[in-house]
Amino acid sequence: MRAEPSRAPEWGPEPEPQTQAPHGQEPAPAARKAGRDRYFDLLRALALGRVVLYHNFGWFWLPLVFPSMGVMFALAGSLMARSLSRPALGVIRGRLRRLLPPVWLFGAILVALQILDGWGPQSDGHPTWWWSKLAFWILPLSTPPYGEGLAGFQHVEATWALQITVPLWYLRAYLWYVLLTPLLLRALRRLPVVTLSAPLAMVIVMNTVFADQEFVYSRVWENANDFATFGACWILGMAHQEGLLRKIPQYVLPSVAPLIMVAGFWYLQTRPVDPTVATDIEAWPIAQALWSFGFVAILLHVSPSWERWPRPLERWNGLVGLLNARAVSFYLWHQVALVAAVPLIDPLWSVPFFYDNLRWLLASQWFTLLVAIPLLALLVLAFGWVEDVAAKRPPRLFPYPRRPRGRRRATA
Repeated sequence: MRAEPSRAPEWGPEPEPQTQAPHGQEPAPAARKAGRDRYFDLLRALALGRVVLYHNFGWFWLPLVFPSMGVMFALAGSLMARSLSRPALGVIRGRLRRLLPPVWLFGAILVALQILDGWGPQSDGHPTWWWSKLAFWILPLSTPPYGEGLAGFQHVEATWALQITVPLWYLRAYLWYVLLTPLLLRALRRLPVVTLSAPLAMVIVMNTVFADQEFVYSRVWENANDFATFGACWILGMAHQEGLLRKIPQYVLPSVAPLIMVAGFWYLQTRPVDPTVATDIEAWPIAQALWSFGFVAILLHVSPSWERWPRPLERWNGLVGLLNARAVSFYLWHQVALVAAVPLIDPLWSVPFFYDNLRWLLASQWFTLLVAIPLLALLVLAFGWVEDVAAKRPPRLFPYPRRPRGRRRATA
């Protein structure tokens, strides 16, 4: 089936044309043109790749080099603000329609596997509550339930379900941002500075004044803390789309953003941790919020708004396009691939040749990644078409973008 170049899928809705304001009303400023922005596509692809690397290697410095979560929330916030030229209810319904079917498929398979592994209503001693929590697999306003300690399949750790569900917090936070964006956008237009700084103030207060309270382990706290940690990035993406960042003198953002990042890094270095273990910024919401905000501000300040790829990057068009076309599927299934890679490697330890000559390879995390990548490709191939169905597009097994025809002839 042939892909529609003007409706290439996003993490979120496809780009929509800008509409004119009614007569007598001043149109909201817009910083971006209709159509795809290849710069945003590149950032989203880099963010997804960084997530996979971090979950495989656990390198503490990766979130510092590229804070993927903040970047992804900023891109999604920009696209959401762009779509709100239409009625808000319809936009929210469209977001839910595009997000939830891939989550439902993922949840159905994961819940079925957990039940096969012994998980059920009696697992936590509260059968009624177990059944009611399953509703979070339908609408993930809170973390969907999973079995923390299971029997484990052959060669699979008992914590396999816990490992696989780690990325779901992003979808939960994304859903709350989508639901609240109409209110956030209205506040941003009226009080931009207050709206932009409110999440940063919120995360600082929550993790200093209330850090020792018992309710920090509740579902409400979990949702609020994630919202506050990355809320400024989401709103920053909205401000970029609204054209508000262009009203600031050009020297302000590149001057202030590094100072905010330095504040986050200083806070990270002052945390009481085990001196033998590197401090991970993802464990400290205040540091992560400040660092991500400053980093995203610089990226959006630089934003070149590529309608066509710069010539040196044209070779990556296929991979970047594929990652963007299957962003939800890549994110949902990458942990499954990483977890499944381990039991596939373990039997090789029993093979004399591998044990005698290639123990270094079997113990290497690079080998785990090498095995996980084709597994992830198969999972996306098997389940990624749901994203097309959710977006009301003809389903495609392999949405690899074709090279635009006629470019060489046109530039000759």
